[in-house]
Amino acid sequence: MAYSAMAGSGWGTTEGDDPLQTAVWRLRSRACWADAAALLQPVTAATALQRAALLVERCLYTEQGWEEAEDALRTAEALAHGDDERGAAACERGQLAYAATLHGVRDRADEARAALGRAAALIAPGARGRALLDFRRGLLAENLTRSPQAARAAYRRAHAGATAHADPLLLSFTWRHLAGLALRDGELAEARHGFAESLRIREELGYLVGTAPALASLADAESEPEASRLREEARRLYRLLGGVPTWLARHLSPPAAGAATA
Repeated sequence: MAYSAMAGSGWGTTEGDDPLQTAVWRLRSRACWADAAALLQPVTAATALQRAALLVERCLYTEQGWEEAEDALRTAEALAHGDDERGAAACERGQLAYAATLHGVRDRADEARAALGRAAALIAPGARGRALLDFRRGLLAENLTRSPQAARAAYRRAHAGATAHADPLLLSFTWRHLAGLALRDGELAEARHGFAESLRIREELGYLVGTAPALASLADAESEPEASRLREEARRLYRLLGGVPTWLARHLSPPAAGAATA
């Protein structure tokens, strides 16, 4: 399984100078999803959705907290009213089902596809939430359906949407996944550029939990000794965050002879 399959949410970074959002972002970026979620009271659809998104992302990165994410998601779904809110909730439902399938908790691939399809019917083309939806449909195509061509098309739509809506965190994901497909096709220069852009954005944002995967990805496209230097830096950050993302350990371990590296 490609460890890039795990990349998750392009949802939100710091919004202006809002102290609450700044606190939530700082905790989220340091892998403290439960602490970030505890700052949000799910009394409106917006806060309930944001809280659910945090807890869904925790599942993806830690392989824990599934019940809490389900509970938060049900609350968000109950509070959602307009098409945009219902579409955003469906997008998170699809991501949670995708994460459960990817991590082998339970095969929920059909539920993931249905939820993302429902989100596509609700979120208007060109809306801010559409870019994240396109990215997640790309993840499904790449990692569950095994269709890199469909994945590339979805990632490109997401990349364009993230650019249009100035969503740098989502851009860091689209750069990385497009680069991963380029690397698979042997397009080293294109892969190196995309991985480097992803890493640059994450370092600028202070997205610490996503920096180790970005370093490891770039290492795959670099030659020695730079590749080893990047992997060692990824290992340092991985240990600093207490072994999160969990799935990165397999990639940072020395590969067995003849092991697939995809």
